[in-house]
Amino acid sequence: MKNHPFHLVDYSPWPLLGSMSIFTTMMGLIKWFHMFKIDLLMLSMIINLMIMFQWWRDIVRESTFQGLHTMKVTLGLRWGMILFITSEIFFFIAFFWSFFHASLSPNIELGMIWPPKGISPFNPIEIPFLNTLILLTSGLTITWAHHSLMENNFNQSFQALMLTVLLGFYFSILQGYEYKEAPFTIADSVYGSTFFMTTGLHGLHVIVGSTFLFICLIRLYLNHFSSTHHFGFEAAAWYWHFVDVVWLFLYISIYWWGS
Repeated sequence: MKNHPFHLVDYSPWPLLGSMSIFTTMMGLIKWFHMFKIDLLMLSMIINLMIMFQWWRDIVRESTFQGLHTMKVTLGLRWGMILFITSEIFFFIAFFWSFFHASLSPNIELGMIWPPKGISPFNPIEIPFLNTLILLTSGLTITWAHHSLMENNFNQSFQALMLTVLLGFYFSILQGYEYKEAPFTIADSVYGSTFFMTTGLHGLHVIVGSTFLFICLIRLYLNHFSSTHHFGFEAAAWYWHFVDVVWLFLYISIYWWGS
């Protein structure tokens, strides 16, 4: 028995095993890049997924079934998520800084123009504009899902969250098609580097956010959330809004102004 509202976690193997698995993933990437063998990378990714599943299962058990995530613990989780998203904002600032550093004053090697000589950029009113509409719509559906959950309307919340997940994966499919049809590569001057690094990093965040929301969809179906106790869902919604806002900056600066 304890006489405080804090949650002291039990001994867990997942942090140590997770860090070792991520280290193995990095080694797998190096092997893939230099030796063109993907076996170690695939093995480490499978192990990563197994560890993630079991780690999240433990956290869901602690919060949903054991009642260990008290209001005090939830407050700490909220601040943790706020600080995490803040760190992600600064991460993206670095890439935008790189883009504007190169584009506002293009040097002689780039032909002193932007986009650089020989680069044919994407038309911003084709797939990029469609992806913008998709993400803006997903921002509306995730807000709809959140408000429905707070009003105990679980049917509408489930429908809206499913729409959000589908829109997120649809965005990723369209971005993959865009990359496949790209008239330039990451090796084509600083334009290719900044374009693929920034849009690719954002694309990775969309995949992570879609997975996050998909897990919440499963938990919503299993009645893990209530109108007053659903921070896992709320954190996913915050993350998704962050992804939306970053894309707006990315679309305006790199796709529209940068082209």
